[in-house]
Amino acid sequence: MNLLFIPALAAGCLLDALLGDPEWLYHPVCIIGKYISFAERTLRARGHLRRGAVLLTASTVCLTMLAVAFILLLLRRLGTIPWFIGMALLDWMGLAAHSMIREARGVEAALSRGVEAGRHQVARIVGRDTASLDEQEIIRATVETVAENTTDGVISPMLYAAIGGPVLLWGFKAASTLDSMVGYMDEHYRDIGWSSARLDDLLNYIPARLTALLMILSAFLTGLDGQNAFRIVCRDHSNHLSPNCAWSESAAAGALHIQLGGTHTYFGKPVEKPTIGDNDRPAELRDIRKTCRLLAVSAALLMAALILLYIWMGKQ
Repeated sequence: MNLLFIPALAAGCLLDALLGDPEWLYHPVCIIGKYISFAERTLRARGHLRRGAVLLTASTVCLTMLAVAFILLLLRRLGTIPWFIGMALLDWMGLAAHSMIREARGVEAALSRGVEAGRHQVARIVGRDTASLDEQEIIRATVETVAENTTDGVISPMLYAAIGGPVLLWGFKAASTLDSMVGYMDEHYRDIGWSSARLDDLLNYIPARLTALLMILSAFLTGLDGQNAFRIVCRDHSNHLSPNCAWSESAAAGALHIQLGGTHTYFGKPVEKPTIGDNDRPAELRDIRKTCRLLAVSAALLMAALILLYIWMGKQ
């Protein structure tokens, strides 16, 4: 671990909090996505998808990390300050806290105009079919998405940036993008996406559990029910098809006293999922804002812990 990784991450977090993802900026994830689409088409044309899946996963992650390492190497030759600025900018572009909160609050604002507007807005951030969702289902879908993305959009990137700088962060982002594009276990993607899904599960394994702990602490700090969040995490952390998603979702469900999960429709087909949390009360519009607060405070707690670690390491 380079000691400058953590200050660069702190600067990146500050930029994300202030600016988010500007609409005019062509995001590096788009470049990764274009490569994945090209490589997937090429591998499908050649057949042998099970072996091709490994090549797709390895090439995407390795090429991404090499590109970031090359950029930082060039900046390092210009001096420590350009190198630090480059790391901060790359960390900023790898974080999704601001954009996730903005999208979730967009659903909240849309729902205040009506259910149809809410369906249209929530379709921007969820993979399930939204045409028939009612208001409570839209709220729960948003809460689930914010809770899940607290792990893979915020806490995981922060951890990898602190350990290995932007190179490791963007290796994780490449794996996460692969999972979101080809990591489905349906008939179309199972053979080409299995290795991407497994890598994403592996990389999020520790961060998901840390996220649950951070969200429990955040619940105590934000006036929500941290004790119930802890209880639901202990009980429902495995209630998901993914080995990681239910950790943060159960923390949010417990803190809010609502129930998540259940049967949803994807691409016209119902998918049954275990429920997470207790149905103590109906989901309310303000639950979206509360979940966004859990995300923000969790990120702040982790950044504070990393800064303390940086100070302690600097004294050694």
